[in-house]
Amino acid sequence: MVVVAILAAGRGTRMKSSLPKVLHSLGGRSLVEKVLESVEPLSPTRRIVIVGYQALEVKAAIQSSFSLEFVEQTVQLGTGHAIQQLLPHLEGYTGDLLVLNGDVPLLRTETLEQLLLTHQQNQNAATILTAHLSNPKGYGRVFCNGENIVQQMVEDKDCNPAQRENRRVNAGIYCFRWPELAKVLPHLEANNAQKEYYLTDAVTQVGKVMAVDVADEQEILGVNDRLQLATAYEILQRRIKEKWMTAGVTLIDPNSITIDDTVELQADVIIEPQTHLRGNTIIKTGSRIGPGSLIENSQIGENVSIQYSVVTDSIVQAGTRIGPYSHLRGHTEVAENCRIGNFVELKNTQLGEKTNVAHLSYLGDATAGTQVNIGAGTITANYDGVKKHRTKIGDRTKTGSNSVLVAPVTLGDDVYVAAGSTVTEDVPNDSLVIARSRQVVKQGWRKKSAEC
Repeated sequence: MVVVAILAAGRGTRMKSSLPKVLHSLGGRSLVEKVLESVEPLSPTRRIVIVGYQALEVKAAIQSSFSLEFVEQTVQLGTGHAIQQLLPHLEGYTGDLLVLNGDVPLLRTETLEQLLLTHQQNQNAATILTAHLSNPKGYGRVFCNGENIVQQMVEDKDCNPAQRENRRVNAGIYCFRWPELAKVLPHLEANNAQKEYYLTDAVTQVGKVMAVDVADEQEILGVNDRLQLATAYEILQRRIKEKWMTAGVTLIDPNSITIDDTVELQADVIIEPQTHLRGNTIIKTGSRIGPGSLIENSQIGENVSIQYSVVTDSIVQAGTRIGPYSHLRGHTEVAENCRIGNFVELKNTQLGEKTNVAHLSYLGDATAGTQVNIGAGTITANYDGVKKHRTKIGDRTKTGSNSVLVAPVTLGDDVYVAAGSTVTEDVPNDSLVIARSRQVVKQGWRKKSAEC
């Protein structure tokens, strides 16, 4: 039985941002969401987030994604003070408390599982996560005996020269037996220059404490400024790319590609250089994305080709070809085996199977049936200055070049629209519509000069 507490009350002044530090994004999720995600497989009995700075904003950002409780630390007086706020909420609880930081987003679930297992098997009062750093400067040192029992913890500034040679540092991740910690918390003192209550002071008072070394020191990287945020992103990207390449995805130039942690890819997908995959995107087997493309919050079917294009909040079915220089947005849905070509924009539009919009066209708020052919330069005039209106185009209908369909308007099945037409009225099935002025030629039109 374990309760998870996540420290997320700080402002993060070094980020130099009006946004709370824990809400800054890392690979498609906020920092604190990454931490919450890592503990989900542990199946904790309760997940408590300790909030403070802009508490309402933090709550609103994360409460819908996880089953959470919130405890407010109105004044931030250190990590020990933050955990003191749990005393009335965990009264009578006899299990373990796992304490995590909302700005340490790279911890793996496997590491936390090992921490918990060590804690419970050895019946420790506390178990702390430690790391061996090549450059431990600035970190508190942890001194253990041969059985990893913690003997001493010394802050970096208080270390003598011999102690500074110790490279084992405190990662700031703790698992406590709650009844033992609850006895100590009320007696913490703020005898330091910052006048803060430190959780490390409680560690030395609860009883037997054991250290668990993290295998990868990058997991304990905290994010305190934009430089560290960028470093964490680089580490996360490397993890993500290694995962997908191992799973059978080809990344032509991994260094030029970025992939959010929320993206799902199937085997035999090929990602070309300078391509970026964002949000809740799914790309199915055999599809080739890029070069130079952005796909965000979209579903891409099997064997789809997308080149130099942007697709957001849309669905593209199998066998469709998109680009170069196309833009799909606003919940567009493209059926199987369509062609969306050069300089085409689709917004909130649904296309049936084998429909082609080959080049230089805009379809907004439109529905087109199967085997429709949209000629070059066709646009739907969907906005009347107040409202957006829909255009409906039937099966096998064809529009000539430079046609304008003024919504609301419906074109039936097997309709032909003559080039240059401006269509303002509905057209029945099996019709040819010509909606343009008759050509007039006036010979000798060139103006005579004043001298003539």
